[in-house]
Amino acid sequence: MKETTKKNKKSRFELLHQYYSYTGFYTFVLSSLKKAFFPILIFIVSLILFNNYVYNINDGLHLITTTFSKYEILIVFFISETLLGLIPPEIFIAWSKKTSDPITNLAILATLSYVGGILTYFIGKAILKMKIVKDYFENKMAKHIKNTSKWGGLLIVVGALLPIPFSITCLACGMIKYPLKGVLLFGSLRFVRFALYGVVVFNVVN
Repeated sequence: MKETTKKNKKSRFELLHQYYSYTGFYTFVLSSLKKAFFPILIFIVSLILFNNYVYNINDGLHLITTTFSKYEILIVFFISETLLGLIPPEIFIAWSKKTSDPITNLAILATLSYVGGILTYFIGKAILKMKIVKDYFENKMAKHIKNTSKWGGLLIVVGALLPIPFSITCLACGMIKYPLKGVLLFGSLRFVRFALYGVVVFNVVN
């Protein structure tokens, strides 16, 4: 019986692997990583050059922390994360390093990003009730909606961990009525991404 169960589990895994291979999931992830790699590399190099030869980034971050209140910055971040990730979260992660309590503020950023994604999920569900808006988004996001329908939870994992706008994935999930519990579960990996990015960015920002 045990051997039969193991074989069934293995065959199920193989079937899933075959499905994701056939539908292009692995190609999609690899393509997304390639697209993200060079922009991130260029961003890091530009950041180093800018910091060394144009303007000290630490001074800029210090200026931001003294000019704007913590709550103003967090509100801007939350709006950005809800409205399809308009501002790179790395900027806010760098800001958190210059605050009096970096770890706590990084955790707050991760929570706001997670909540922003969930809010976008409900916006996606609400869009279905407005035909004009629904038609517009279905046309603009046709490929993303199609991918979400095919891969569901795994695409949420990719959106939560990789440099793919998390809110866009959540919006698509809402539009296809993907189960909320799946979005809550897989989306929680957003905290892992912020932790990993925090380690990198905190080492760059003095």
